[in-house]
Amino acid sequence: MDFGLFVGGSFRDSARKREIRVPYDGSVFARVALGDADVLQQAVAAARSGFAQMRVLTRARRAEILLEVRRRLLEEAGHFARVIASESGKPLREARLEVQRGASTLLFSANEALSLAGEEVPMDASAHGAGRMAMVVREPLGVIAAITPFNFPLNLSLHKIGPALAAGNAVVHKPASATPVSALELARLFAEAGLPAGALNVVPGPGAELGEALALDPAVAMVTFTGSPEVGVRLREIAGLKRVTLELGSNSAVIVESDADLDLAVPLCVSGAFAHSGQVCISVQRIFVQRDVLGSFLERVVDGAVAMQRGHPLEEETAVSSLISEAEAVRVEDWLEEAVFAGGRLVAGGERDGTRMAPAVVAEAPAATRLMAREAFGPVVAVNGYSTLDEAIAMVNASDYGLQASIFTRDIGKAFRAARAVEVGGFLINDVPQFRADQMPYGGVKLSGTGREGPHYAIEEMTERKLIVWRV
Repeated sequence: MDFGLFVGGSFRDSARKREIRVPYDGSVFARVALGDADVLQQAVAAARSGFAQMRVLTRARRAEILLEVRRRLLEEAGHFARVIASESGKPLREARLEVQRGASTLLFSANEALSLAGEEVPMDASAHGAGRMAMVVREPLGVIAAITPFNFPLNLSLHKIGPALAAGNAVVHKPASATPVSALELARLFAEAGLPAGALNVVPGPGAELGEALALDPAVAMVTFTGSPEVGVRLREIAGLKRVTLELGSNSAVIVESDADLDLAVPLCVSGAFAHSGQVCISVQRIFVQRDVLGSFLERVVDGAVAMQRGHPLEEETAVSSLISEAEAVRVEDWLEEAVFAGGRLVAGGERDGTRMAPAVVAEAPAATRLMAREAFGPVVAVNGYSTLDEAIAMVNASDYGLQASIFTRDIGKAFRAARAVEVGGFLINDVPQFRADQMPYGGVKLSGTGREGPHYAIEEMTERKLIVWRV
């Protein structure tokens, strides 16, 4: 399949091409036209024109378009699931779930378009304000640059595009180089649903070249980025006074108290660690287990990891497929070897074949190793013991990241003590940090980023409050 760029409401070809390959076996899935600086300028100009139409579009019409895209997405759910699985290597069962979540994100965005409102300011609450009335209205920012990663090529794109359009903005979308097809097919749905030309533009291409150009472009009002801390920090440095939302990942931790329900905790931790081969920002990466139950917990996690069905992403039985590239698989392998050399015990998995790696479990990995200190983004989890809850909280907080974390316990007092003390954007009780519902506020602290996603919260970032005062 060949795919062109999407600029100004239509697809166009370019001389630059990229083959999109199935990560599992390297087979060619599609060929995609790539943009450059000139095409990007054209996309931004088209977005400025599209914004002029979007800002006067009624809330009802914006919602209608989003709901029509949702209808079409569900109608083509099987096709989109296969696209996601093919280009990202995500198992088909997970790709189907991503399509359903994308439909939810569109629904929540449409609802936000309908309810977007300002407020009255009580001017006569002060003597100086008597004789005046005032209101605050919410206005769209303008052109929003959306830069998205490979691991959720549909739904993470919709978490930026949906709220932006619901609020009346226009978008220039730079999808991940490895997974642009989902974004281009999504653009097709928006065009078919009647979105004004230029309101959404999709320009695949090199991230370093196009991402920085978007952050520097004076016509871009906001950059919303999901990816690595290194790139996110760089974009924020060069963005000037633009709005910037950053979702930069994590090394998410779970605390398992001695009174935890292990029948609940173990399966959730196994799936939370190894779904999409661990290539999820909130994958379970560090598990801290109270020593009274450490042996039992570790044994059961190992059994769960070994039992996971590995295979091609398009096979129905597959639970774990491959990493996005061999370079990423080699990196994770290196981190595993470092952890073992430093004193950790590899108790399951870790064998690598090209892009494919068996789910790995490491016991007592030292805190200073990259496996514990950085974001692994691979099918590996570390399980370490602790004695007291305060010790566990300290180990969770000994991280540069703070996206989501969780605890398993039957003691509600302990649960909420941990919830208040752990330094994260989201904390879950008797669940894993890998859980995300698309309407909830989502974002982190420290190196995990700034701002919040989820349609309601994203729209707060993507609109400006304007005060209007009149003498009565």
